[in-house]
Amino acid sequence: MTPHHGLWLAEAHTPSPFSFVVLAIIFALSVTQLVSPRLFWRLNRPFQRPFVKDYDATEPSTKGYAVMRLTAGIVAAACLVFLVTALR
Repeated sequence: MTPHHGLWLAEAHTPSPFSFVVLAIIFALSVTQLVSPRLFWRLNRPFQRPFVKDYDATEPSTKGYAVMRLTAGIVAAACLVFLVTALR
């Protein structure tokens, strides 16, 4: 198989509707984290309970929240890029 044939196979592939659902969920989570990282952290607190003795002491600092927002912005941008390329 030549690279040209592989390119043809990649172009012939259409994304499944399930991939758009997963993309929408990831996008919604990243926007939530981008807009309000403290809310996102509070929503995840119950999952920390079995692993952390004092989960109130594990709240991120201001810089930690900034890194969370930066990461969420990158993920949201990647979701938009994937959506645009999938709809072409």
